[in-house]
Amino acid sequence: MMTDAPEFRVSSLWRYPVKSMAGEELETVEVTDRGLNGDRAYALVDASTHKVGSAKNVKRFGDLLKCRAEFLTPPQDGAALPPVRITLPDGRELLSSRPDIDAQLALDFGSGIALVAGAPEGLMLEFAAGTLGGKHSATTQLPVSSGAAPGTLFNYASVHLVTRRTLRVLGLELQRFRPNIVIDGNDEAEFPENDWVGRTLAIGTDVLLRVTIPCPRCVVPTLPRTDLPLDSGILKTVADLNTVNLGDFGDLPCVGVYADVIRPGRIGRGDGVRVVESFQKAVFRY
Repeated sequence: MMTDAPEFRVSSLWRYPVKSMAGEELETVEVTDRGLNGDRAYALVDASTHKVGSAKNVKRFGDLLKCRAEFLTPPQDGAALPPVRITLPDGRELLSSRPDIDAQLALDFGSGIALVAGAPEGLMLEFAAGTLGGKHSATTQLPVSSGAAPGTLFNYASVHLVTRRTLRVLGLELQRFRPNIVIDGNDEAEFPENDWVGRTLAIGTDVLLRVTIPCPRCVVPTLPRTDLPLDSGILKTVADLNTVNLGDFGDLPCVGVYADVIRPGRIGRGDGVRVVESFQKAVFRY
């Protein structure tokens, strides 16, 4: 039982059932060794190119950010994945369980699209040229979930955290950054989570997360979505205020941090969050 007074609290919890679509705010959620249960459970995949549909490919998939996805029933660990309801930008609603779901999504996102649960082996994440910025701005594709369990659909790692303090310093909405766990506290540092890299967070009574790397940012936070307009100045704001050295990857604008699940369990809004230990830092890879 964790009894020490917490340094921070869970302010809000978020799950995104379909990759790059708006998701669900939660009161509680089961954290498994693969992240928040049901997070990025589905994604659009272009079968002809074997690339995942992500808003990082702005030209083809940027409008995914204007879609919303929600589970019809909460996912349960070890059970079959429940279907999701997808609301498209024009208000049409599609159920993932309908037999023509791929054909319906192809009307908006092009031919060859399939809605999949889990990542097929070798699935790639495509970036528009110059999207990521920094040293590797010409990179066009990377393996999906290179820092998470095989078969998952994350950009990199299984859990993404950001503090309210960081959002206040930037003057930006959390929806721009699509975190899983938003944390609040009285830390006076402008970007408290930068100091958590290489440390372990205890959340609630059970969950332990190991913070591994700051989260580098691309143009995606600037794009319009269900409830926010285009804001082309966001990336410059982040770069001016919080550029972080990511080793071989160079200096990049960052917001929030990625983390791995060390001990699973259930967490909820208001749970205490404590920094409990350190571990040897790995070389940054993204």
